[in-house]
Amino acid sequence: MEENRLDRFEKMLTAVQEEYEAILSGMEKMKTEGKVKTVTYQQMLSRKMMYQNILSLYQIYGLTEEKEV
Repeated sequence: MEENRLDRFEKMLTAVQEEYEAILSGMEKMKTEGKVKTVTYQQMLSRKMMYQNILSLYQIYGLTEEKEV
């Protein structure tokens, strides 16, 4: 049972990291297109902050490698 739990944790961590990177990429693309005042960009900014907080919690508890978020 414990091994399954660890596998699920690793999957979740990977999903969070991938989504965070996708959000950053999307925001950068919108920035180059001059769309930083759009609702979509603001929503992405909000999601970025949420995922950043999740990743910060993982770091605080020593569950990820040290990497600046």
